[in-house]
Amino acid sequence: MDILNLIGRNQELFLTDISGKEKELREIIRDSSFLVIGGAGSIGQAVTKEIFKRNPKKLHVVDISENNLVELVRDIRSSLGYIDGDFRTFALDIGSDLYDTFIKMDGKYDYVLNLSALKHVRSEKDPFTLMRMIDVNIFNTEKTAQQCIENGAKKYFCVSTDKAANPVNMMGASKRIMEMFLMRKSKEIKISMARFANVAFSDGSLLHGFNQRIQKLQPIVAPNDIKRYFVIPKESGELCLMSAIFGENRDVFFPKLSENLHLITFAEIAERYLEQLNLEPYLCETEEEARGKVYELAKQKKWPCLFTKSDTTGEKDFEEFYTDNETLDMSTFKNLGIIKNELSVEEEKLNMFTQKINGMRASGNWDKHEIVDLFNEMIPNFNHKETGKYLDSKM
Repeated sequence: MDILNLIGRNQELFLTDISGKEKELREIIRDSSFLVIGGAGSIGQAVTKEIFKRNPKKLHVVDISENNLVELVRDIRSSLGYIDGDFRTFALDIGSDLYDTFIKMDGKYDYVLNLSALKHVRSEKDPFTLMRMIDVNIFNTEKTAQQCIENGAKKYFCVSTDKAANPVNMMGASKRIMEMFLMRKSKEIKISMARFANVAFSDGSLLHGFNQRIQKLQPIVAPNDIKRYFVIPKESGELCLMSAIFGENRDVFFPKLSENLHLITFAEIAERYLEQLNLEPYLCETEEEARGKVYELAKQKKWPCLFTKSDTTGEKDFEEFYTDNETLDMSTFKNLGIIKNELSVEEEKLNMFTQKINGMRASGNWDKHEIVDLFNEMIPNFNHKETGKYLDSKM
């Protein structure tokens, strides 16, 4: 599968920036130890491979998914082989006491990269998953950053999201609040982050779902009115690594918006995807028609597609990586931009947020509206887009 062609590009985005820093990257990585948290997800695997291939002194990977860790090791052994350094994986939940014990016993790292996240807009549909999103995206991040401070790490990197810029959904807002908590930690440790576009064919993404639909003889469904920027998995790893190694304190790296980063709809990608499989898209009017015709059409080398307008909660009409009031460095790298943040900590807000969330949990009873109201207190311009419809109610 030619992913670059699918997303409308013919070359990788960061080739010039990576090659210009390759010698320095190799020297730093060779002499350093790394912990990658959430390293078995799509972005985590990409980052892990970028570090591994430059022969680190120590590379440990933690993830809650045992199966994905197994595949990560198989992938690395089958493509890159072995290194002289200490490479190990650990199937641990970073919110657990077992992870805390692991850090106490073996927590000395130069660089800690946190790629763990609840990333789906659909995760805001119920108050319980939403509370877990707050745990994973905010409080686990704060905890692991504090552990880095206590263990003398040089750098803490955490992935954010383009949806943190003027957020309209709870996922993006949770990452924006995470950035606020990390701003406080930046007084004690060097911190950098990255915001970037959709990662093509990442686990759980709509594009990854295309593969599942073909394997299971099911229709392909995609919005035809939302345009997005995409990076390939390797580029997501490169972007995170460049921020982790070269980002100054409080820097947020992002891919520059230009003709090199092609804006494309999911429906366009779906059509190109099917063409690469030598299948002709067949446009259907309803879910029932699409489900009912799949076997008949497959015999004719055609595939049922349902392309509709988006009407679900939290979908942003356009994509942006920074806001008008953020200071940018657009000259250091060719295709990497940097948001330059001055130290600004809203201590009262952070303490209020923690106290209110702890109060909700202690009560054993909370609803989504309470959390939305709290997010509005944290982010005054938060424009939560609630339609009453969620992706789980669609095919």
